[in-house]
Amino acid sequence: MNELIENIWNDFHKELKNFIQKKVKDENIANDILQDVFIKIIDNSDKIEKATSLQNYIYAIARNVTNDHFRNIAKNAGIQNDFLPFTEGETQSLNTTIANCCIKPFIKQLPDKYQAALTKTEFENVSQKELAEQLDISYSGAKSRVQRGKEKLKELILACCNFPSDSYGNLRDTEDKNCGCS
Repeated sequence: MNELIENIWNDFHKELKNFIQKKVKDENIANDILQDVFIKIIDNSDKIEKATSLQNYIYAIARNVTNDHFRNIAKNAGIQNDFLPFTEGETQSLNTTIANCCIKPFIKQLPDKYQAALTKTEFENVSQKELAEQLDISYSGAKSRVQRGKEKLKELILACCNFPSDSYGNLRDTEDKNCGCS
């Protein structure tokens, strides 16, 4: 039986590899599939001995194994599509968690007037117009207070974490995401 497999290898492996490679367009994948084809040939050697056309039988195995390869790719692509982005609720929950553990401690370090302005507008959904009414200041004064509070918050975060920024002051991506603030 080993002699049969060896003869099939010697007679057909180059042709089978070319046949497979035309389908998959990648030599490494073609080699993997060819290996799987010969495993099937070994497993079915008793049927191969009885086959009326050895070449047709072997090519049928190669076609089936190649088709299985493409089915597995499609199946795995379907699995990856099962991972959907965050839902609205999950996003809101994540944002709340980040705000509570990462942003609010910095806001608490701000002077009271900026702390109140940012807390109300950013976390309590109070508009800047409503903030102006609550604090009995002008609308432009409320806008300025929120703006200055955000600038001071940015300074605190940058002083702690030292994130690099571009010439416009926008934060740049960095390899080290852990700043060590606590």
